[in-house]
Amino acid sequence: MKLPDPRMIQLVMSLRGGGVTDAKVMGAIERTPRHLFVPQRFGDQAYDDRALPIDCGQTISQPLIVALMTQALKLDDRCKVLEIGTGSGYQAAVLARLARRVYTVERYRTLAKEAEDRFHALRLTNIVARIGDGTQGWPEQAPFDRIILTASAPQRPDAILEQLKEGGIAVAPVDRGPKQVLVRYIRQGGEISETDLLDVRFVPLVKGEARAL
Repeated sequence: MKLPDPRMIQLVMSLRGGGVTDAKVMGAIERTPRHLFVPQRFGDQAYDDRALPIDCGQTISQPLIVALMTQALKLDDRCKVLEIGTGSGYQAAVLARLARRVYTVERYRTLAKEAEDRFHALRLTNIVARIGDGTQGWPEQAPFDRIILTASAPQRPDAILEQLKEGGIAVAPVDRGPKQVLVRYIRQGGEISETDLLDVRFVPLVKGEARAL
């Protein structure tokens, strides 16, 4: 019988203390080995509740933020999800354990390839990844039940929110002057309401596909 990883136990306790109450989200975190998503040189910090650098000047988000954003989406196994900013693939891997299908867009080829290799190793066959301009969403696959941005938009990302299905939920960090705020959007009756959730810190959402890397 395999014993639980004490690092994961400590992380789960930290997430509960940070306000993660959804048991399904916590289960998805527990079943996603974060050490596979961080650079080897940071392996000893993989289960710390902190963001870490990855290739291409990007970061893998703090586990608490990943869990809180996932919780805010209110996912079920029928949901078709769009993720903007694949990065290491960690957030997509967590989503894939809760949703029917995850479509994820990354502007850096290096990150996209590495993430796809991790999805394959973990046998996460319900993730569809592509390289492209995340600011445009994924129009060919719209509409989506849920949308998540893992980079901070300079303003409300209307071009992406247009791809949200009626009754759908999106979460996105948005610039508000000197700070960033995580916002939850809900489409109801053709209108989009928004609720501020918490202050966050993300890399910026950049238009276009990266020419290198």
